[in-house]
Amino acid sequence: MSNGLTNGDGNLLRSISRGDEAAFLQFYRRYQAPVFRFALQMSGQPEIAEEVTQDVFMVVMGSAKKYDPKRGSITAYLYGVARNFVLRRLEQERCYLTALDDPESEYADIAADDHDALRDLTRNERIESLRKAVLALPPAYREVVVLCDLHELDYAEAAMALDCAIGTVRSRLHRARALLTEKMRAEERCAV
Repeated sequence: MSNGLTNGDGNLLRSISRGDEAAFLQFYRRYQAPVFRFALQMSGQPEIAEEVTQDVFMVVMGSAKKYDPKRGSITAYLYGVARNFVLRRLEQERCYLTALDDPESEYADIAADDHDALRDLTRNERIESLRKAVLALPPAYREVVVLCDLHELDYAEAAMALDCAIGTVRSRLHRARALLTEKMRAEERCAV
């Protein structure tokens, strides 16, 4: 997902605000996958991610003309809207530590190496452990890891999406990485 508002995005948003269905469809196709991935990585549940994605684009349909590129990028705006829906949904369901059990998910989509099945198995187990560790983080830490490390937003973009200071993003990310490192080391010790 691009980090800024391109002329194409600006034109699309203006067209969407006038009710142009083709513009909405084009905008949706451009941003649906990243919004869904963000919601999935935050919630760990495909059902929540689908609903959040739908909700985000309903907001876009209803408030495209209200978007102000001076306040932040379209990326930050969409992630911020998605974040609010995810957190609301997680609070409603009280399921902060839910894990994905779908072996076909993007997290488990690892290219098979026919020459070294043991290495692949180990790698898959480590990725699954890391995915579960990310999902087990408190939401404030999980969201900075998802935005900065998985979606590669810079601190400023993440701060806009989270509506907080850049320093807050930095400190949360530092703490989240420390918690993840600690959890992964503990898991490795248990496996030995």
